[in-house]
Amino acid sequence: MGIRAVVFDYGMVLSGPPGKIARAELLRITGMTEDDFEALYWKDRHAYDRGDLNGMQFWRKFVQDAGLALEDNLLSELNRWDARMWTSENTAMVRWQKRLRSEGFTTAILSNMGDSVLENIERELEWVQDFDIHVWSYRHGCAKPEPNIYHLLLQRLATAPEETLFLDDKQINVEAARKFGMQAIPFSNTDQLRQDMISMKLDEELPLPE
Repeated sequence: MGIRAVVFDYGMVLSGPPGKIARAELLRITGMTEDDFEALYWKDRHAYDRGDLNGMQFWRKFVQDAGLALEDNLLSELNRWDARMWTSENTAMVRWQKRLRSEGFTTAILSNMGDSVLENIERELEWVQDFDIHVWSYRHGCAKPEPNIYHLLLQRLATAPEETLFLDDKQINVEAARKFGMQAIPFSNTDQLRQDMISMKLDEELPLPE
């Protein structure tokens, strides 16, 4: 039984690294050091990705936990720059997805994503709509690596786990996919992905990314 569907994480797989200009603006507005900002940024990110918090609620809690006093207009700025920070593309992977789809493979996005960030992505990146299936975490009240979101993905794909290839930059999410029986590869860059696919003999079933 061969691969029928390829599932992509968005951040750091289909997208590039976080935008430097946006990142600098977040640090400027908060006045925080890189290390302090980073630790607090990820503290409630899972809750944001699950939809337990929306974008403004996330930043209001961030500012409160940081002990900052910022007006709502600056909270809105933080929310906007955060969304812009993740709006980029990994051109090689986007090109590969288009080739896979043109050759008859189902392609999907399974991504942990908050509402404000997704609104900006869908507004700025038209190619996001070229996937057959989209599973954005906040819309379903669960997020990777929680089992429910993988179960939902497979239901939406209507493929068997072994027919599904999953790519994610976080090892914990890859391991969760493997527990469902999916073929899963941790993504770091396109060259490494090609090597991993060849070692798994997936090059006999799928075109390799270029």
